[in-house]
Amino acid sequence: MATFYDQIGANRRNSVLLALAVIVLLGLLGLFIGWAVTGDPAAALPSTALAIGVGLVASLFSYYLGASLVLTVSGAKEVTAQTQPQLINVVQEMALAANVPMPKVYLIDDTAPNAFATGRDPKHASVAITVGLLQKLDREELQGVMAHELSHVRNYDIRFSLMVGVLVGSIALLADFFLRFSFWGGGRRGSRDRDGGALQVVIFLVAIVLAILAPIMARMVQMAISRQREYLADASGVELTRNPVGLQQALAKIALDQEPLEVANRATQHLYFENPIKHADKRSSAMFSTHPPVVDRINRLRSLGGMAPVASPEDVFGIQRTPALRPE
Repeated sequence: MATFYDQIGANRRNSVLLALAVIVLLGLLGLFIGWAVTGDPAAALPSTALAIGVGLVASLFSYYLGASLVLTVSGAKEVTAQTQPQLINVVQEMALAANVPMPKVYLIDDTAPNAFATGRDPKHASVAITVGLLQKLDREELQGVMAHELSHVRNYDIRFSLMVGVLVGSIALLADFFLRFSFWGGGRRGSRDRDGGALQVVIFLVAIVLAILAPIMARMVQMAISRQREYLADASGVELTRNPVGLQQALAKIALDQEPLEVANRATQHLYFENPIKHADKRSSAMFSTHPPVVDRINRLRSLGGMAPVASPEDVFGIQRTPALRPE
């Protein structure tokens, strides 16, 4: 039987490999574009380094401002122990269990149940919870959600996801620049074009094909990373609560609730506990989904407790509930 330590190890390895794939793709795109434009593979090396460097610098710059921007866009308002005592108490419990500093806690005035964590590291973290989550989940389920979100904080998932997101954006920008440059007659010209022969034509065609396919491939990798981090946070959440049932039921309740989250959009949907754009998620294929299928997440949690898999979220509520083990 798989343990949550097995799931954590596997998901960490998969996420690192996927992030490296994005960096390699960015470097290859820079190499072929530089080669196509200059006609010299050696001269294309600086463009390769520049493409990777710009992506990495943009990532490092962006995560410092990303958290405050997401909270503002989401309409989140900070709360205290005086205004939301139970919520603050649950977050404190899970922060102690995760051995991370107490994050700032925000409330989003929306009745759709959901939550997300943000921040560049555990010392600068925040969690945001919708009013609907407080209204529709009991304490055990709320513990499961907060354990999941604080696992994102502990595992540095927000920093990781943001940096990969910026790299993916860099690929799209670089590809778009080259395609526009080629469309308007740019590229290498002169006597060396004639000397390059068929090889140069092939390199230029490869660069164009790569510029078309690279953004799509990078987006698929980004979504795969997002799904891996959700699996990891689920497994880590069980590590904190020692109770997979609360998290299972929270997933089921949120999946079954069809109310849309008005403040969410495609730029922030990957941050949430469960994809808040439900209608878009139903139309999208698994490869382009920001979150794994809910039933898959539930069944992975059930496997940790040796439970039989379920066919739908509704089946979760036939589970015999067990008391949550409170963190010491």
